[in-house]
Amino acid sequence: MTVPDTAPVSRDRVAPRARFRDLLAAEWIKLWSLRSTRWSLPLVLLLVAAVSANAALADHRNWPTYSAERRELFRLYGAFRDAFPEAGYLFFILVTTTVGAMTVVGEYQTGLIRTTFATVPARRSVVAAKAVVLSAVMLILGALTAAASSGVSQAILSGRDANWSVTDAGVPRALAATALLAPVCALIGMGLGALLRHTAAAVGAAMSVLVVLPLVVDSNRYRWVAELHNALPTTAWLRLIEVHPDTFMVDPFPATVSGSWTVYAAWPLVTTVVALTAVHHREP
Repeated sequence: MTVPDTAPVSRDRVAPRARFRDLLAAEWIKLWSLRSTRWSLPLVLLLVAAVSANAALADHRNWPTYSAERRELFRLYGAFRDAFPEAGYLFFILVTTTVGAMTVVGEYQTGLIRTTFATVPARRSVVAAKAVVLSAVMLILGALTAAASSGVSQAILSGRDANWSVTDAGVPRALAATALLAPVCALIGMGLGALLRHTAAAVGAAMSVLVVLPLVVDSNRYRWVAELHNALPTTAWLRLIEVHPDTFMVDPFPATVSGSWTVYAAWPLVTTVVALTAVHHREP
């Protein structure tokens, strides 16, 4: 009589290891299942474009009262301020940071993270998939927002011959830096969310770095303080969108273009590593 094979079935045969593309698909679904994602991303795009249009309309209306010197300065500096208004982009930074934090904190708060890790024990792969999906979505948002806010403002200013062209020196860099601002802020939010596991705390910490510190750190007295100021993401963005910095140079220790790009790369890289480490070593 033949003895039946009673050897245990391999775990890998029963539950094959999740492929990274499967994790990407799962994280895509999770991201868009958040109500905050569905309404906040279109809203922030429209708001930034509206703020930009309002600024450009004000300058278009007041243009006849500007002196020749002021008009020339506006062409060098003001047109970009209308294209990338700080008021609108402060809200942009807040929203992208919050969405980044919620991609991690939301799962911890609902307990879904335990199910995720029970299904996929490779925690770092899960976080890496989150980072890839978040970066892709935010890059698209950033590109659309940069195109909308700059496009609408320059269309308005073209009526006064005060606009710039996309082929002008420094303009492609400014557009690229603005598009990349969204994934940079979102990954900072994700890293702090993984570390703190609380939405308000993570967003508060991120906004302190992105908004508060650039305002309170005095970069005019000591070089080491200036280096700290220049190493902040928002400072890097403001430098990268500045096409004619020499016109208004008052900072004795100004940020450089290459240094600002380095800041852009370092912050999301470090915060992603923080997220990977925190999630891997701490229990849900």
